[in-house]
Amino acid sequence: MTESAPVSGPGQPELLTLEVGAVAHGGHCVARYEGRVVFVRHALPGEKVLARLTEGGAQSKFWRADAIEVLLASPDRVSPPCPLAGPGKCGGCDWQHADLAAQRELKAAVITEQLRRLAKLDPGSGDLPAVRVEPVEVPGRRGSVGSDGLGWRTRVRFAVDAAGRTGLRRHRSHDVIEVEECFIADPQITGLQLGEQKWRGAAAVEVISPAEGDPLVVVEPPENRAGDPRANDAARLKLPRLSAPAAVATRDASGLHQVRGRTWVSEQVLIDDEVRRFRITGTGFWQVHPAAAQTLLDAVLAAAAPKPGERAVDLYSGVGLFSAGLADRVGVTGSVVAIESDSRATSDGRRSLHDLGWIRFETGSVEVLLPQLAGPSGPLQGGADVVVLDPPRAGAGKAVIDQIAALSPRVIVYVACDPAALARDLATAASAGYRLTQLRAFDLFPMTHHVECVATLEPIV
Repeated sequence: MTESAPVSGPGQPELLTLEVGAVAHGGHCVARYEGRVVFVRHALPGEKVLARLTEGGAQSKFWRADAIEVLLASPDRVSPPCPLAGPGKCGGCDWQHADLAAQRELKAAVITEQLRRLAKLDPGSGDLPAVRVEPVEVPGRRGSVGSDGLGWRTRVRFAVDAAGRTGLRRHRSHDVIEVEECFIADPQITGLQLGEQKWRGAAAVEVISPAEGDPLVVVEPPENRAGDPRANDAARLKLPRLSAPAAVATRDASGLHQVRGRTWVSEQVLIDDEVRRFRITGTGFWQVHPAAAQTLLDAVLAAAAPKPGERAVDLYSGVGLFSAGLADRVGVTGSVVAIESDSRATSDGRRSLHDLGWIRFETGSVEVLLPQLAGPSGPLQGGADVVVLDPPRAGAGKAVIDQIAALSPRVIVYVACDPAALARDLATAASAGYRLTQLRAFDLFPMTHHVECVATLEPIV
């Protein structure tokens, strides 16, 4: 069911007049209709709106709705810059109708509520300091781009519809909304004018705008379907001409295939004023905001304060962003163990950080490898001084948090892209003897509900 599809039934209205309450996790606010909870998008706390019901039936515990008319507006409301930001349209942005400062306040409220509800931390006590979401400046290479919350996203995955046109998904739907220009995309991406081309035979087009060099365009055919001879056959894709220079590759079940230029991009950060470059193959993970890698690296190192000779662990390490900083600080007398499940990422990490011989890259599941490496004769047999983790959106989970605590580190630094998952893991950490001592949050995804947190945990004394 798409969110724009009206829902109706006996005793169930299609249009609702709602008094909008507090913001909730996920890019919507909470309202009530005759006692039933309604999650309403495109609204702001304190507003009165006319909303169209989009999901829910008579027996549903809650409903979803879109605000289609504002009857009483919040002072924080602004006109969305993108014409596709609104009810029934592109689902990529949640908060284009809110002032940027108000967006950060909404995100801070969500973080606070998740930590209060799931981690049982009291905002009124020393357990949970006041949460502030920090704005992040875009590096000078892109000039003033990003100061208005637009033009910052350096990695965009476009879906392709049956006619070969690129677009983005409708909220909570597989429907493709044709997009000629994504307003939050980096200028190098919009400069390719993908929407003016036809991508016949493709299922998706992902574009990466790196810190150095031309963009990389990776085209994917449809996933394998029984009886479809075109599926997973990148060689059959018909690739259009691009309006600006770019490297091009295709990707199917057999891997990445070079069409033109490099199949990897180069990114960089500063570590103690020295440039450190990273190679990322294809669409491998790197932060999408151009300032995110540097911002998070600096925050992690400040929180962990690694010392020469210490043993550090980098979990869900990717290509080794945090490993590089940790290795620089602990030096040749120390050690860094990096664990990452993506073999392509660990291969890129070894290549990029080959001069830092005291980093040990391990490929596999954190949950499986961590206890093995902490076992007899393993490099973590004696524990660790510093543990950094940057898990996927679902969080680390109880097994991993307990394994980390068993290493008895003096500090744990947790990088989180989902406040609910962070809160659940903090609750587990508290049971394992670690408490939250510092929390920083960064607005690395303007116009969306996403936010990045860096949490510092220390032993409970």
